[in-house]
Amino acid sequence: MKRLLLATVALLSVTATTARAGETNVAVAANFTAPAKEIAKVFEEKTGHKAVLSFGATGQFYAQIKQEAPFTVLLAADDETPRKAVEEGLAVADSRFTYAIGRLVLWSKNPATVTGEDTLKTASFEKVAIANPALAPYGAAAVQAMKKLGVYDALQPRIVQGNTIAQAYQFAETGNAEVGFVALSQVIEKGEGSRWVVPESLHEPIRQDAVLLKKGASDEAAKAFVAFLKGPEAGRVIAKFGYGTAVSN
Repeated sequence: MKRLLLATVALLSVTATTARAGETNVAVAANFTAPAKEIAKVFEEKTGHKAVLSFGATGQFYAQIKQEAPFTVLLAADDETPRKAVEEGLAVADSRFTYAIGRLVLWSKNPATVTGEDTLKTASFEKVAIANPALAPYGAAAVQAMKKLGVYDALQPRIVQGNTIAQAYQFAETGNAEVGFVALSQVIEKGEGSRWVVPESLHEPIRQDAVLLKKGASDEAAKAFVAFLKGPEAGRVIAKFGYGTAVSN
């Protein structure tokens, strides 16, 4: 009888946890793909909630959010878009915070190609890939860095643009561009190739903010995901992929 009672209590506990668990749709900046997948996995293990992730350019996501896309949380590649979402009534006031600070890298799959800023100045390559600076903050940072180094005008004819940082990386990884400005998170675990971490003095900080969208205001799974993203377990994953962290409203 005692064993039966304990089994019943355990079953009721599991059933209650399952009943409380939910799904939430999270829009994630393309540069944060790998860490977001890992965070979502741990989040589900710890809470029972499932984060359904969509990856893309922050600018494109914002346009979709304005058209009533079913996202509850936005993990942007910048800090301006979440701020604008709050100002325009698309996100919950005071929910915005910096979840990661990105690092820009000039990368080539060829181990001898990238040696530092001289790679850009000597320009012994035909194509350099960047994300669209109008849509992707990493692309804007790449343009800023090239201008600061005084090489943008010379390199402009060689630039190939991807809509997202993921596409910029794909161009460099496939050899369609010999070098590419990508996110450190995309290559931090790669042993091959060559890279130069662009000094932060050459571009504005890539502060990546998250915000709870209005569609997630009463969504327990969405609020739980935002809370988890601020916690130490997510923080360890974020740091593992080369991002800085700075929780800031």
